[in-house]
Amino acid sequence: MPTRADVIADLSLRGTALCHALSDATDEWLTQLFREATASVKKADDMVLIAVGGYGRKELAPQSDLDVLLVHRGVKDISEIASRMWYPVWDTGVKLGHSVRTPKETIQLCASDLDTATSLVTARVIAGNAALGEEVISATNESWKKRGREWLVELHARVLDRYNKDGEVAFLLEPNLKEGMGGLRDIHALHWAVRAGLDLLPGDAGQLERCNDVLLNVRVALHRHIGRPTEVLRLEDQRAVAQLAGFESDDALMASVAEVGRRVAWIADEVWARLDPPADRSSIPQPLAPGVQLINGEVHLTNDVDVADDPTLLLRVATAAARLGARIDRTSLDRLAQQLPIWPDPWPAGASDDVVALLLEGEAAIPVLESLDQRNLLVRVLPEWAPVRSKPQRNAFHRYTVDRHLWQTVANASALAERVSRPDLLVLGALFHDIGKGYPGDHTEVGVDMFAVIGQRMGMSSADQSIVSSLIEHHLLLADTATRRDLSDDATISMVADKLGSVVVLDLLHALTEADSLATGPSAWSEWKAELITLLVDRVRHVLGGGDVAEVMWRLFPDAAVLELMATGEIAIRTQPDRVTVVSPDRPGTFSKVAGVLALSGLDVLGAEAHSDEQGMAASEFRVSSPHGDIDWTPIVSNLNLALTGRLALESRLADRAATARPRRAQSAVAPAEPSVRFDDAASSNATFLEVRAPDTVGVLHRITKAIADLGLDIRHARVLTLGNEVVDAFYVRESGGGRITDDVYKKEISRAILFAVSDK
Repeated sequence: MPTRADVIADLSLRGTALCHALSDATDEWLTQLFREATASVKKADDMVLIAVGGYGRKELAPQSDLDVLLVHRGVKDISEIASRMWYPVWDTGVKLGHSVRTPKETIQLCASDLDTATSLVTARVIAGNAALGEEVISATNESWKKRGREWLVELHARVLDRYNKDGEVAFLLEPNLKEGMGGLRDIHALHWAVRAGLDLLPGDAGQLERCNDVLLNVRVALHRHIGRPTEVLRLEDQRAVAQLAGFESDDALMASVAEVGRRVAWIADEVWARLDPPADRSSIPQPLAPGVQLINGEVHLTNDVDVADDPTLLLRVATAAARLGARIDRTSLDRLAQQLPIWPDPWPAGASDDVVALLLEGEAAIPVLESLDQRNLLVRVLPEWAPVRSKPQRNAFHRYTVDRHLWQTVANASALAERVSRPDLLVLGALFHDIGKGYPGDHTEVGVDMFAVIGQRMGMSSADQSIVSSLIEHHLLLADTATRRDLSDDATISMVADKLGSVVVLDLLHALTEADSLATGPSAWSEWKAELITLLVDRVRHVLGGGDVAEVMWRLFPDAAVLELMATGEIAIRTQPDRVTVVSPDRPGTFSKVAGVLALSGLDVLGAEAHSDEQGMAASEFRVSSPHGDIDWTPIVSNLNLALTGRLALESRLADRAATARPRRAQSAVAPAEPSVRFDDAASSNATFLEVRAPDTVGVLHRITKAIADLGLDIRHARVLTLGNEVVDAFYVRESGGGRITDDVYKKEISRAILFAVSDK
């Protein structure tokens, strides 16, 4: 019989096969420990060792806990006997969940404690008196059935709590395979629910078994790769896990996880809906729309409706379900799947309006769209949907797969509909802004080309098509410009105004940018970003409304208070909760010294401004964040004063910090690109735009800006953006005399110096 170590090391064993083999090896080990511990006990027949929980189901992954129950009938030295079994397990480093109880205690606890009750639903005997064990297991199962309704209500409440905490397996880019919605715990809960009296629909049991096999395969591979108990499949682990689990690529792995996750979640949703049906349900059909009715709180097709003759019936069903917050009856979905034809080209008259009506239902439309997608109905309407279905996104910002990101963006956009004059075009722009991500090439360019075909098929006017195409083409424009460009530069405002062309498009893009950012993830939207985008939009609106660009070019920095500090001619440091302003004599490297002190303090720089005057004074303002919460500015201000007066060994201190700093967890499966430097002479009316991309390391902004200063350049403005483990820093620089950089040889030297500064030396 192979040992546990043998089984785990055998890479030919995957998924369910590994779990069963590991459970069998564990049974053998624990049986031997039980025999040794009870060899000298007179009442050995009054004891039984039972596997519970995942071990009871024979679903042990390499790093799973061992959950066991030692049941005895009045054995006096039971604690000592138990210790003789537990200590050898602990000595191996295996985490053991153990309990020692009498049959009566076990049955009583099962009647009051949900965790104990569920752990025994699939329990099995490992060693000892098998008859005693089966008696206890049978009694606990009867207790579970007796309190079925009560347990189901509590079990469902826990399910909802898990969803709120761990999100959805199907749509998260870093899913929790066990606790997430559609994960292994949902499958367990459904089995428990069936034992308590809820029924699965025909075919669902087989579906759940297949989904369980896929998730177990991935979980086993994850445990093998990480070497410790973990359930969250991180971006940086997905490639290795894919190889161990036998997938062709990490994308294939995540597509499979997403597919089974959405299948499990959908089945679970239906089962739990039967536990708590709508209060106002009635078996008397209530007409909702032609061919659509409400029965017992679910949306049904009428028996006489001809699905094959009416493609738009699908939208009437979906919109009714979204508006009522109701489920679509499974039989009706199956009828649609079997009989609905692929939509014609062009679409039927009024179909585009029906699509918009569904999208404007917002959040309520998402579960309905998921139900349609379960039966592959969306691709009957929009064939281009297929490649984005369950497609992962391998970057630092996004938290959802492409399909769910698009749905969430639509839902967010619908909540902003009152801010725009054309909410219909807003939700269509939201639906299609990333449609190109399912295809090779630049997703924006591909999306614009695709919508030229889709819009015509939808029967849209050329003017409306043009607006939606503009939203797709420029859906990143406002966010990128606001966070990376100088908003006080007339060239920035003119560039955005020229690209958008009208206030209508500007307002639509403003709403789409917010909806898209909120759907992307927490790191993609902030109060600071919202302020910058609003400022940009206000200035562009002025120009598009006929105003002169020069009329809106007041500076954000320095403000009057900073100008007063500069007039004193002395060093001054002003702090706020999330920013620091530094005024000092204008000497080369001042900006880089401030950046270095902030890096030394463990702060992340979000953005920076710089200004110098003719009197030889300079001011800079850094907006920062701390991974540790509130910032204690006292030691930071002290170090700033020391650095600015040349009394701080900054380079040495930064080197020490870099040597001892813990590397940040990779937030992307894609390695950072090679460091690069890019110049743009058209981005500013009075400076040279310089963009640097480099891996995010301790003091990288300090090193970049020091290299810039060493070559005699002045930094007029800076924007700092961190994308996972990569920085994209933008600088507006001038030569020491105040002009743009026009010498190509000089530009090459600047690039050389910066690339050397950010390289691994």
